[in-house]
Amino acid sequence: MQTVNVDVAVIGSGTAGLNARRQVEKEGRSIVMIESGPYGTMCARVGCMPSKLLIAAADAAHEVATAGRFGVRVPDGVAVDGAAVLDRVRRERDRFVGFVVRDTEALPEAQRLCGRARFTGPSTLEVDPLDGERGDATRVEANAVVIATGSTPVVPAPFDAIREHVMVNDDVFELENLPASLAVIGTGTIGLELGQALARLGVRVAFFNRSASLGPFSDPELRRVTREVFTKELALHLESELLEARPVEGGVAMRWRDADGSEHSDTFERVLAAAGRRPALADLALAKAGISLDERGRPAWDPETAQVADSPVFLAGDVSGHLLLLHEAADEGRIAGANAASYPEVTVHQRRAKLAIAFTDPQMAIVGTPYRALDLDAVEIGEVSYADQGRARVAGRNQGLVRFYAQRKGCRLIGAEMFGPRMENMAHLLAWAIQEGMTVQHILRMPFYHPVFEEGLRTGLRELAAKLRVTGDCRCEDLSDAPGA
Repeated sequence: MQTVNVDVAVIGSGTAGLNARRQVEKEGRSIVMIESGPYGTMCARVGCMPSKLLIAAADAAHEVATAGRFGVRVPDGVAVDGAAVLDRVRRERDRFVGFVVRDTEALPEAQRLCGRARFTGPSTLEVDPLDGERGDATRVEANAVVIATGSTPVVPAPFDAIREHVMVNDDVFELENLPASLAVIGTGTIGLELGQALARLGVRVAFFNRSASLGPFSDPELRRVTREVFTKELALHLESELLEARPVEGGVAMRWRDADGSEHSDTFERVLAAAGRRPALADLALAKAGISLDERGRPAWDPETAQVADSPVFLAGDVSGHLLLLHEAADEGRIAGANAASYPEVTVHQRRAKLAIAFTDPQMAIVGTPYRALDLDAVEIGEVSYADQGRARVAGRNQGLVRFYAQRKGCRLIGAEMFGPRMENMAHLLAWAIQEGMTVQHILRMPFYHPVFEEGLRTGLRELAAKLRVTGDCRCEDLSDAPGA
C-alpha cells in the first residue's frame, strides 16, 4: 500500500474543497485533494447554473405568453421546443463545467488523488480505487483533514421504494425533452424554482408537501402572501398526505389526501423529489476518527472555525449542513483550509451577513437575521407591499411583500425577508447595509432614484424609521422626505 504524507488532506473537489486547497497552498503547507467522482462543482453541474439556464428559458416563454397585458399581441401564441430548451441548458452547463474541470486538472498531479476516502484514525485515511480501476488502496497520513464532500438529495420514504422511477434535481437537466406532466415532491427553493420553470415551459406540474411550508420564509406575513401569489399560478397541494405511489405504464400513479380530507389520484409522467439535501457523510467511517453524530446524523461543528469539536477534522460547504449556498461554501473552504493548515492553532473567522435568494417569480430572499431568530421584544418591523409599488406596476410585476427588522436599541437594521420583483438585486443592498452595521436612518440617507423598484425599500424603511422614533432615540435622516419623492 502506498503512503502519502501531507499537512492537510481535503476530501472533495467542489467549491469548498477547491477553496480549502487554495488556502492551504497559500499557507505554504502540503496538501492532497481526494475526489471520488468527476471534477466540476455541484453548482456548475446540477445546481446554480443549469437551473438558471432553465429558468431563463421559462422567463422568456412567460414574457411572451403574458405580453397581452401591455397590448402586445402574439397571434400564434408561445411554442416551446422542449428538446431545444434542454439542449441549450446542457450545452451551456457543459461550458461552465468545462472551465472548472480544466482548472482542476491543471493542478499539480501530486495534489490530486482519485478514489473513495474513509477514516482509519483521527487524521488518517484509506483511499480505495474507484470502481473499474486497478491498483491498491492509498494510505494518507495528514496533520488535519477537511471534509468537503457536499450533499445528496433526499428521496422521501414513500418514493424510495420506487427510486428508479423518481428524479432528483440532478436528473432534470439530463432529460432529452420536457415531460407532459410532473409531480414535484417538496415546496422548498429547489422544488419551486424547477417546478415553476417547467410549468411555464408548458409542463403540467403539481406540487406536494406534507406541511404548509412554501419557500424559505418564517415570517407569517411573508408566508401568507407567498401562498396567495403562488396559488394563483401553481397547483399546490400543501398539508397533503401521500397514500400511494406506484409505477404504471406512462409514469407514476399517485393517490393523496388533501388538507380538507378529500382524496385524489392522478398519473404523472415524471416525479421530482425536491425534499431537501443531506450532508454526504455516510461512507467516511467518521467513528474511526472519533467523531460522533447527533440525531440528525451530523457532528458538532463551529461555523466560525469550521472545526468539528476539538478534532483535527474540518467541514466546509454543503456537508456542514449550515447554509447550502455557493458563496458560503467558498467562505467555509477558506476558513477550513486556513485552520487545517495551522492546526492545532485555530482562529475564529467572522462570517458575512447571511444572504439567500430563490429565483422564483416573484423572487424570494432572506438577508441577515430571519424572522424565526428574532427577539420580538427587542425589534421593530416595517414592511412594504409591492402590490401597488410604482415601478412594479409599470412593469406588470406588482406582487409581493418585504418585511424589515431593526433593533429598537441603536436602530440598526438586522434582517429582512423579501418576496417580489428584482429581489436578487435589492437583497444585496440590504445585506451590504446589514454587514456594515448601518442604522435604518443611515440607509435612508442613501440615494434612491425614481422610478425604480428600490423605491419600495425606501417606503418600508420609512415606516420602520417612524416606529423606531417612537420606541427609540434615533433621529430621522431621510433626506428625500419631500413632496413628490
